[in-house]
Amino acid sequence: MFTGIVEERGEVCDLVRLQDSAQVTIRGPLVTGDVRPGDSIAVNGCCLTVIAVGADGAGGNDGEFTADVMAESLSRTTLGSARPGDAVNLERSVPVDGRLGGHIVQGHVDGTGRVLSRQSTARWDLVEIGLPVELARYVAEKGSIAVDGVSLTVVGIRDGAEPAFTVALIPTTLKLTTLGLRTPGDDVNLEVDVLAKYLSRLVPGGVRA
Repeated sequence: MFTGIVEERGEVCDLVRLQDSAQVTIRGPLVTGDVRPGDSIAVNGCCLTVIAVGADGAGGNDGEFTADVMAESLSRTTLGSARPGDAVNLERSVPVDGRLGGHIVQGHVDGTGRVLSRQSTARWDLVEIGLPVELARYVAEKGSIAVDGVSLTVVGIRDGAEPAFTVALIPTTLKLTTLGLRTPGDDVNLEVDVLAKYLSRLVPGGVRA
C-alpha cells in the first residue's frame, strides 16, 4: 500500500520491450537506498515489483532499479509510452507503522486522464483533468484521487459526456513531482478512491453518477 506522498522524482533509464511485457530501469537514489528484490515501488502511481537493484543487477547502490511491467500495466497506464529520460514519481510502499500522509493508494491504476487546462497563480496552479466516463462516478468534490501517484484533493467536478475534475497544486507538489511539468495534452495515470469502488459494489444497484 502507498499513501500518494511522492518521495522522489526519478528518471526512466531504459525500457526494454518483450513479447508480452517490458522491463523498465529507473534511477531513484532515495528510494533505492534500502530497496531489495521483491519490494514494491510506485512509479507514477503504478505499483511495480523490484527484480534487480543496480545498473548491473548485482545489488550495488548506484541509484537504479529494474522492474517488470506486465501487458495489463502497459495498456492501462502511461508506462506504455515511457521513454528514457522521462521523469517519474517514486514512492516506496508504506511500512505498517508509517504515516498515512495522503490517502489509501493501492498502486492499481484505473485508467489514464488528460490534462485539459492549467491556470497559474502566485501560490498554486489549478489544473483541470479529463477522465474516462466510467471513472467519473467514483470522483467526488473534496474527495481524494491519485494523479501520477500523487494524492490530491478534488476541488471541482464537471459532469457530462466529457467529465473532468480540477485539482490545486501547491508549491511543494509543483517542485517535487512530475505534476509541475505537465502541460495541456499530457496523459496522466489515475487511481480513484478504493473506498468508492467498494461502496459501488456493496450498495444495491451500485452508486449512481
